[in-house]
Amino acid sequence: MAADHLHPAGAGPSPAAVLAAAVAAAVVTGYLLAAVRLRRRGDTWPPSRDLCFAAGGTALAATAVLAPPGGPFTAHMAGHLVTGMAAPLLLVLARPLTLVLRVLRPGPLRRALLAAAHSRPAGWLLFPPLAAAVDVGGLWLLYRTPLWAAAHGRPLLAAALHFHVLAAGVLFTFAVCRLDPVRRRWGLPWRGAALLGAGAAHAVLAKSLYATPPPGTGFTGADLRTGAQLMYYGGDLVEVALAAVLAVQWYAATGRALARGRRAARSPARRTAAARRPFSGKSSGCVFALPMGKRRTRPATESHSGQRSSRADTAGGRHVRPRTGRPPTRPGPTGPQESCEPPTPALLEEEAGPGEEDAPPVGSRAEGARRTADALSRRSPYGAAAVRPGAGTTPPG
Repeated sequence: MAADHLHPAGAGPSPAAVLAAAVAAAVVTGYLLAAVRLRRRGDTWPPSRDLCFAAGGTALAATAVLAPPGGPFTAHMAGHLVTGMAAPLLLVLARPLTLVLRVLRPGPLRRALLAAAHSRPAGWLLFPPLAAAVDVGGLWLLYRTPLWAAAHGRPLLAAALHFHVLAAGVLFTFAVCRLDPVRRRWGLPWRGAALLGAGAAHAVLAKSLYATPPPGTGFTGADLRTGAQLMYYGGDLVEVALAAVLAVQWYAATGRALARGRRAARSPARRTAAARRPFSGKSSGCVFALPMGKRRTRPATESHSGQRSSRADTAGGRHVRPRTGRPPTRPGPTGPQESCEPPTPALLEEEAGPGEEDAPPVGSRAEGARRTADALSRRSPYGAAAVRPGAGTTPPG
């Protein structure tokens, strides 16, 4: 498509070109308004993205209404570089899909957009080698077949070719950069290989145009060589910018992986150091085993503190002692466990005694000593409980 398709000699831009410029300006305005709304809401949005999107949209509008300097083929190649390579890179760097998803309120429209972005066809369409084939393959079809000559004098076909160049460029740049949330994020090897392949195919096409003009066209030799050189070196500059984006992503991903590795390496050392710390009564991780065997019901007795307690105060297998001042038990990996606080005399008196049938007289000195010895033998803060034979209670199950 030559430059005189959109800008005939001696006339201004065509209505199609004016409409394309107006659409580009409207899209840029909508992006900027959405960014302002996001900031007013209290969210952060880098101003550099606004600059990238505004620059890309302005470049598209200027290419549509202004005729670049040079011959017809050189002017066309300048428009090709802006429409198919430079502008898509600027638009993709602005992350428009992310902005739209953050601005939209939860509802049917946002759900539909997320469903389209995470759909299986979108995932395969953004497969980097496929996107590269669509982009560069369309250029080979345009310049190495009579399609370009057939678009001369057909405004609708010329507009369709312009739209294809822009859409294919955006698709390829989006697939390589992969900045917005989509279904599948292809790895750096896939994207790097697609970028190298597309760059090589683009360079070969530019060299072929340097030697042979597109079929059905009659450009001068100087104009043809200048346009081919512009396509070759300008395309390399945009591809280097895409490679820089990939390098930054690789650097960031490698830094995150190293940070995760350091944290994982420090975690066992921290656990080992915590295990080697001396015991402290204030430590919440220290627990003692509590035997859960069946206990005989005994009448309420008077504790050392003057409060009445009963060994029948149980609830769901957990012993409840609301009047002894002892901290409640808490469940552990193998059942209820006791806190780290040492047993009180009231607890020893409550826990240790034999049954009603063989208990010595209440209040005797022998009865108190027997209870204390029985409790100390049945409860140990260093391991599981061991029931002394003849204690008058059932061993824990």
